[in-house]
Amino acid sequence: MNRRFPFSSMALAPALLLSACAGGNFRPVSDVPIRIGPAYTVRGATYVPAAAPGYDAIGYASWYGNESGNRTANGEQFRPGWITAAHTTLPLPTYVEVTALDTGRRIVVRVNDRGPFAGGGRIIDLSRGAAEQLGIRAQGHAPVRVRRVEPTEKDRNRLREGKPAAALPPVAPQELQRLRMRLSASGR
Repeated sequence: MNRRFPFSSMALAPALLLSACAGGNFRPVSDVPIRIGPAYTVRGATYVPAAAPGYDAIGYASWYGNESGNRTANGEQFRPGWITAAHTTLPLPTYVEVTALDTGRRIVVRVNDRGPFAGGGRIIDLSRGAAEQLGIRAQGHAPVRVRRVEPTEKDRNRLREGKPAAALPPVAPQELQRLRMRLSASGR
């Protein structure tokens, strides 16, 4: 008998198996390691993940929430009420500011999954919690600006715990008009 570990590995095996059944097989919510990943193809479209530190795009957001408990692309457990999102190519995780172009409302979201794959100019899939916080849940999809940001460590911690980051003031009317014109010019 090993004096440092008085129980046998045979007794330990069932305990480890039970912990895996209780959700122990999900990756802990963490900002490391950052995963970029290889190119991948979904429904005939190929996506090439990249670092993209200056990412700033205009398009449409949709939301999802029926996948509760599933594994996200970076291995975490999907929690629909958390302020998270899916993006086709940004590193996992990445933090983005999402602005609703209908209202100017802005939030910070943690990207930890891949998507959207539906097309129609969609550039981000928000969790139900993020869609509610942004005020677009009832719409189903909405015009948005998505840009990569580096939030404070306090906001990162809040988002990793499933809580919203600090509230951001709405976009100024002139800037909002400029963003709407940018969307129109993009043909989306």
